[in-house]
Amino acid sequence: MRVLPIAVAVLAGAFALTSCGDSGGGGDAHAASTSASANASASTDCKIDEVGIQVGPANAAQAAGDTGNVPVTITNPGTQCTLEGFPGLEVRAGETSTEILPDKSAQPVKLPLAKDGAASFTITYVRGEGGDAKTLDLKTLKISLPGSDKTQDFAWSFGPVAGKDGAGTLNASTSPFQHAGD
Repeated sequence: MRVLPIAVAVLAGAFALTSCGDSGGGGDAHAASTSASANASASTDCKIDEVGIQVGPANAAQAAGDTGNVPVTITNPGTQCTLEGFPGLEVRAGETSTEILPDKSAQPVKLPLAKDGAASFTITYVRGEGGDAKTLDLKTLKISLPGSDKTQDFAWSFGPVAGKDGAGTLNASTSPFQHAGD
């Protein structure tokens, strides 16, 4: 029965030592540990220059007012990484650029992507009327992944996209990342 009092004494001593001395670097060691943990989790983010990305084939909207869907598949050829949230999507039409915003009703999840694993997201858009002031005749789609500002450019060949309240806010959205394949 002496084990319990000894264990309590050892535990009390450990607490006393961790709360001692502000002259050392106790706080700095904790900050460094916290920072290292944050960097370790950030380093698991999938990097756009380390994954394969395929845009389409799409279910393109054929006429003004029709809805189209553009699937985007991300394949991880390397070590496991993580996708969380939504992709960053910027589209360009000449000198004009705007974002495709996340679907407000979608709930993103943290998605581990194993070696050779695949994930996807879908861009849903409404085709605009050519020549309409609210329509953008898109030419380029820029994709970024969470945790990085790096992008990859892809040609947009799915027709003009309608604006909601002008050409600055598109009638388009993106789903969060989800598992693709099996």
